[in-house]
Amino acid sequence: MNPLSLILGFLPLIAFAVLSGRVADNGAAWAATVACAIAVVLLVVKRTWPPKLVDAFQALVFAVIAVIGFAGGNDVDAWLFDWANGLTTTTLGVLILAFVPVLPFTEQYARESVPQEYWGEPTFERVNRNLSLSWGVALVVMGLSSLAVAWLRSRADSTADANLLDLALNWVVPIAVIVAMVRFTKTYPARVRAEARQGPPAGPEAAGPS
Repeated sequence: MNPLSLILGFLPLIAFAVLSGRVADNGAAWAATVACAIAVVLLVVKRTWPPKLVDAFQALVFAVIAVIGFAGGNDVDAWLFDWANGLTTTTLGVLILAFVPVLPFTEQYARESVPQEYWGEPTFERVNRNLSLSWGVALVVMGLSSLAVAWLRSRADSTADANLLDLALNWVVPIAVIVAMVRFTKTYPARVRAEARQGPPAGPEAAGPS
């Protein structure tokens, strides 16, 4: 599985994170509109059925944020400016985790490069279940980190303190998590396949009488 294809699947989330803090009036609402449009374009361009879970989740989440932002006025927009980035990332992570028992989202990407006869194998299912679980947890961690920034920023004693918090929790933590997940996505499937080829370790019964 190509980790880059997974990262590109989160393009709406990335676009929202970049735009939501850089547009003036109704900034969060406009950023959510752009992110929702990107998610819809991905759904249309890929033409897969069932649609990619990540694309559908992002289209839904950002459509809700856009409606709330435009309908809520300036006060709501100001609140979304601080909190929406963390809320959307956390929500997406929770949705991914909720669907792991039903359909691990990475399985939809893996099927693009794995022959169909292997889709039902325990190794294939184990790899995608654990990868999806890991990505879901990673998104929740990044979302909670962003929410922590919003909470701590309101209590920072100075602008310098706020900027330091933003750098640490909104940039260092997400980048570290993404780098770790890209590495895990690249190495974990091969490790599981190697373990499957080796088989379970021999126990006393398998070794025979001494």
